[in-house]
Amino acid sequence: MEPIVFIPGLLCTEILFAPQLGAFSDHPVMVADHRSHESIAAIAQAILAAAPERFSVVGLSMGGYIALELVRQAPGRISRLALLNTLARPDTPEQTEHRERLIALANDGKFDRVAPALFPKFVAPARTGDETLRETVEEMAHETGPQAFIRQQRAIIARIDQRPNLAAITCPTLVLAGEQDQLMPVEVVREIHEGIPASRFECLPGCGHLSTLEQPTDVIRILKDWITC
Repeated sequence: MEPIVFIPGLLCTEILFAPQLGAFSDHPVMVADHRSHESIAAIAQAILAAAPERFSVVGLSMGGYIALELVRQAPGRISRLALLNTLARPDTPEQTEHRERLIALANDGKFDRVAPALFPKFVAPARTGDETLRETVEEMAHETGPQAFIRQQRAIIARIDQRPNLAAITCPTLVLAGEQDQLMPVEVVREIHEGIPASRFECLPGCGHLSTLEQPTDVIRILKDWITC
């Protein structure tokens, strides 16, 4: 079975992929650590140093930024690519300003406010009262910690525009969006699909940003199809 590298999003850990890791237990799997570097390029280089020679990659949100950088740096090592709830565009000034405010909270000893502030945007509106999901997001944030969160935000702010590189991607690629994703609207996720020749696009109805936790069964089904195509 081909190895799969899972890359979590901002403020997320391997818990983000807990249902999928169980479903793919017959594959060699690795969950990438993206907490120690301040650039997407450096994170990708560290993953390539630790990963098998050739592997499939699944990235959600920030993990998608990193996945696109992996295939840019080492296209011959990536056999399949799954980009979940992510985009290829660089940060907008408004997004950067918001990130700087969250960094300031973390620097001021108020990191405990970050996850509660982000949670309503992380999930579909109907899930904002889901206490189990809220606790999961807060657990991942606690495990990440303020300094790693700041490094992740700095890396995201400085990321490059990957849109000019999409046409060069030739491996089987899945692009997945959540219909109610408030952070990565369907149209900007679809832009990746439109840029990658022969990629497959899926949109999950009623799903927010954390698709792997909100609709784990559907995501597993789609990934199972992707890994065998």
